[in-house]
Formats: sequence, structure tokens, C-alpha cells
Amino acid sequence: MRAEIIAVGTELLLGQTVNTNATYLSQGLAELGIDVYFQTVVGDNAARIRQAIELARTRADLIMFTGGLGPTLDDLTKDALAEYLNRPIHIHEPSMVKIEALFSSRGIHMVESNRRQANMIEGCDPLDNNAGLAVGNALTIDGTHYLLLPGPPREMKPMFDGPAKAWLREILGEERKLYSRLLKFAGIGESSLEQAIIDLIEQQSDPTIAPYAKEGEVALRISTKAISEQEAVVRLDQAEAQIIERVGKHLYAREDIPLEEAVIRLLRGSGRKLASAESLTGGLFAELVTNIPGSSGEFVGGVVTYTNLMKHKLLGIPMAQLEGPGAPGAVSESTASLMAERVRELTGSDYGVSMTGVAGPSESEGKPVGLVYFAISELGKPTIVHTAQMSGSRGIIRVRVAKAVLYRLWQVLNKVE
Repeated sequence: MRAEIIAVGTELLLGQTVNTNATYLSQGLAELGIDVYFQTVVGDNAARIRQAIELARTRADLIMFTGGLGPTLDDLTKDALAEYLNRPIHIHEPSMVKIEALFSSRGIHMVESNRRQANMIEGCDPLDNNAGLAVGNALTIDGTHYLLLPGPPREMKPMFDGPAKAWLREILGEERKLYSRLLKFAGIGESSLEQAIIDLIEQQSDPTIAPYAKEGEVALRISTKAISEQEAVVRLDQAEAQIIERVGKHLYAREDIPLEEAVIRLLRGSGRKLASAESLTGGLFAELVTNIPGSSGEFVGGVVTYTNLMKHKLLGIPMAQLEGPGAPGAVSESTASLMAERVRELTGSDYGVSMTGVAGPSESEGKPVGLVYFAISELGKPTIVHTAQMSGSRGIIRVRVAKAVLYRLWQVLNKVE
């Protein structure tokens, strides 16, 4: 089934209100196996609303409206659709009783315009509004389905999730529903991952494979339409197996969690503790980790040793290592190694990680912007140091370094090469 969402409200066109309803409805319709092909925003003008309806009828089986069901003269959605369909409007008596009872219970005089919220287009099924007063409308005519929902999200969401979805399920009957699975990857860029499975993407029909990227992570959503969950699982398993065969070593989760949460879960499962020593990232690594609820059980703490003096005072790194003729300097493999080892020893943790480098915007110690060293020190094992040349702005480099450390730590914890 093809759907179009028409959001009614001049405030949306003026940018005074963000149209969060469209996102919510699109996600909900996708779960029902309904494809949203178009989203339209139209102002509070009856003629333009009718024009939007006329266009939507040429390209959608389901037309959903949000907004324009209220008591004021610029709430025109029902009027515009009724005129377009050449159908009269009448009062839905149960809704009218509810409206009158509310005003009476509050001792407030009800102005006549509030009766508009009980209006129904002839032939519509009523959609109860348990969070407000305006009754929703649902109608099928000449093969096109219409759903009219209120604009305020606090009213729209419960109406959609309750009576509107029930109405849609009755219409859909045994039609296929959409089932999806999310795979999360790290240590590989979106373009590299896409290239590894390009033939699967190009040949896809059902299931479909769609990549989504953010700094340091890539998600693949596998989707299929099926009559039953059992049928969907078979298809999703087959598609996932093909993907895992090629890029499985980068898979860190089968749910929508950040890489840092996957790391915390591995630490928790093994009863191990982690500490960090940061320079160029300025505490970003610790922030990412502590954003995970309950991470205090695994992350014992961290230090930000931004200057050479603090590296010396807090971590005990010799000044001769950091400064002076022949010194490796703060941005070096050996300094990264010492930082990780010292913070692990200082905190008594099982793992110590460190980050040092040049975030920019200019070079430091004669070393280029983006040069970074990060290390992982594990109790009883040799310290592992990684070198990378990062690109991007100062902020992007910092995020990429923190995510790179998380990925390498995930490899160590998960024993993935």
C-alpha cells in the first residue's frame, strides 16, 4: 500500500513548528508494511488543501492528514476533504457529549466553535481522542483510504497507535508486513562496507539492504515484507549470512546501540575494569563511555593530561620523554604507551587506554594535523600502540580518535583480529 502524509498548518510552513508527526507516522506505517512515498505540508487554506488531496489521490492508496481538526475557523481539514468528496458533515454525538461534559465539569462556558471538534464527514468511522477533544475520521471511498488525525503530537500519537492502527490492520488483512533487522559495524567506513557488499545491494529486491553512517559506526538495516514473522526471519537470516561472510569481523551488535555500549557490555561480562588517559580528545572518550547507564561498574575513571606538565605530574611520565633535545615528545608512540600503562597502574584497572596526537588546526611539535597515537595496556600483556593519520576538522578528529580506541578495545575484548 502506498501512503502520503499531508500535514496541515501554516505554522509548519513558517518554521514555527517542527513537523515531528511525519517522522512518527512514517515509522509506524513502515511497521505495518505500508510504504510512505510522499510527505506534503500545506497551509491553513481550503483551496490548497483540496489541491493537495487531488494530487495525493493520483499517487497514494492511503492519504493521512495531521492537523486542522480543532475548533477555530482556520481548522479546515474536515471541511476541505468533505467538499472534495462532496459529502456532508454532521456532529458525532458521543464526541459532542464528551466535549460538553468536559466544559461543564470545569465550570467553563463552552463557545459554539468547540462543536466543530465533534464534526464527522458522512460515512467516516470515528477515531476516539483520549488525549484531547477533536474526533478523528477514517474513511474508504473509491479505493482510497483517508485518515484524519489531530495535529498536537500528544493527541496524534495515541490516536494513531490505538484506533487508527486497528482500522489500518483491518484494511490490510493478510497483506505483508515489514520486518527489519539492524546490524552495527565499526572499524570500517560506510563506503568500504558498501563496496564489500555492493553486489548484494545492487541485486536487492526483497530483502532490501540500506546503510546508515555516523562517525565511527555504520548501520545496515535489512528489511523484508512477509505474511508472518517466521517467513521474515528466514529471509533476514539468509541476507545476514551473506553480509557476515564478508564483513563479519566488524559486526559489533545486532541492535541499535553505540560502540561504547558494546564495549561496556563486554567488560561487564568479563568482570574487567577500564581507565583512560586522554590528551587531544580532552575527556571525550570518558564522556562517551560514561554516557552509558551503569558504566561506573566498568569504567573506574580517567585523566585529561592536556599539557606535558600534567602528563608528568599525574602520570609520572619523565619530562625527558616529553621535552628537550632528542625527546620523543608528547605526540609519539612511546608516550602513548606510557600513558596507557601509567593510568592502568594508577587506577588498578585491568585495561588502560590512551590518546595523544594533533587535533589541529595547526601542527604541533613539527607533527602534522591528524597524526594520532593511541594505546591499550592490558594487565600481564604487552601494550598495543596504534598510529593513524586522521582527517577532518578538529572536532571530527577528536571523535574519530575516541571511536578508534573503542573499536580496538572491542577487538581485544572480543578477541577479534
